[in-house]
Amino acid sequence: MTTTNQLRTNKLRESILDAAAALQPVQCSGCGEEDRAVCAACSAALLPGMIAAEGAAPPLFAALAYDGVVRRVLLAYKDSGRTDAASALAVALRAAIVTAQSQAGPGADSGAGSRARTRAGLQPHPPVDARHALLPVVIPSTRAAFRRRGYHPTALLLRRSRILVPPLWRALRLTRQTEDQAGLTAQQRTRNRAGSMVASRRLRGRDCVIVDDIVTTGATVREAARAITAVGGRVVFAVAVARTPLRGGSPVVA
Repeated sequence: MTTTNQLRTNKLRESILDAAAALQPVQCSGCGEEDRAVCAACSAALLPGMIAAEGAAPPLFAALAYDGVVRRVLLAYKDSGRTDAASALAVALRAAIVTAQSQAGPGADSGAGSRARTRAGLQPHPPVDARHALLPVVIPSTRAAFRRRGYHPTALLLRRSRILVPPLWRALRLTRQTEDQAGLTAQQRTRNRAGSMVASRRLRGRDCVIVDDIVTTGATVREAARAITAVGGRVVFAVAVARTPLRGGSPVVA
């Protein structure tokens, strides 16, 4: 299947999933309230606050802390087919991307404007030339996860985020099918992901931002960064909808 046909198939699949969610009785994916995909209270909990970069390698911007309402909505979105929550979650992903782009320096922004920077507690930059912006690169899903869900969670959110810099789809691919990371220790996660990705040579010489939905230990992001660097790309930042709160420390969201 060509890349164009794959994109068309993905869009059709996503449209069918959204239509099914609209026709069936809906409960809020965050609290269970009737007739709301994400109720007003849970939508408010999904709004990004102050976004700070974690001092990892690469530095990570996450819009939300992965607990409470955020955790419930993301689990429903990823594991229960609640694609009707995508629009609310895409707002958070967009905010993380905007912050990362703006911190890459003048001339690197997703084009979302100074309002997003103000919400993130940052000083506005002048209008940005998108040609010099960071290139979004999405973490790939395993075949088993894609078959189970019928969609790629992060890719769907990225499409809904309406950023002006289009990602390079399929820039990363898996060289082997890894285990589900849930339930694994930090060391097990690192071993599970090590050497599991290869990057397209089209990333050579490009400044990239890695995009994921949930970051826990950072093992997946580090493996993606290794693969991109191996082909001559440069990973400036990573972004995620949510970050698991750090043990003994503060979550990414202040």
